[in-house]
Amino acid sequence: MAKRSYMNERQRAFFHQRLLTLRQETLGTMEELQASLRATVREPDEADQAAQEEEQRLVLRALDRDTRLLDKIDAALRRLATGDYGYCLETGEPIGVERLLARPTAEYAIDAKTRRETVEKHYRSG
Repeated sequence: MAKRSYMNERQRAFFHQRLLTLRQETLGTMEELQASLRATVREPDEADQAAQEEEQRLVLRALDRDTRLLDKIDAALRRLATGDYGYCLETGEPIGVERLLARPTAEYAIDAKTRRETVEKHYRSG
């Protein structure tokens, strides 16, 4: 794709709609997860209570993950509004339509993301 046609008006409109849809789906999932937490009734049996606590822990993890996703979606929508969407935050190069189709909230081109993950892995293991 020619550089001048990358992130043209049609593509920006497509990704704007895609991000809004993803945002609505994420909010819906979060509402369902919160409802399941509210519906939890304490079980008197210790084994049942332990299983219930484990399930609540998993629901809380999913809520945390969805909250982070919502933040990424909102950040992508802000980048779209400023004209920065689709360009790597590190290099300024195009991220690529294929990558954005797979991960609409992507902030980095694949090479930059790989470098960042390598550095993060190095610091975690050290």
